[in-house]
Amino acid sequence: MIKTALVGLSLVVNTAAEPHKSPLDADTLRNDMSVQQKNAALQPLMRQATDCIVRAVSGDPQFKSDMEAAAINELIVNSMGACLDAMHAMIDAYDRLFGDGAGQAFFMGPYLEVLPRAVVRQVRSNIN
Repeated sequence: MIKTALVGLSLVVNTAAEPHKSPLDADTLRNDMSVQQKNAALQPLMRQATDCIVRAVSGDPQFKSDMEAAAINELIVNSMGACLDAMHAMIDAYDRLFGDGAGQAFFMGPYLEVLPRAVVRQVRSNIN
């Protein structure tokens, strides 16, 4: 009986003595998450940012269902101002997960590279 109590007490003491680190602490996120986990955490923010652009493009008075992709690209550029909060949320989360400056590099590179295709596909699927 005393042995059981000592084991239980030692677990409590060890847990209480461990320094607390917030699970959202940037260093913890960077070091304790796999790349797949980081990407999974970013997916909702990337979706929100892209959905914002899709809504802005499809709601633009200049938008026509038969527009060429190049013309839709111009509407994407024009819609960025309306979606700044979503873009900043995605970039900031990317920085927390992958390191300072990584979010801007991701936004300017891979994200903007696939954004036009994603927007054109979603806008056209919303029409049909």
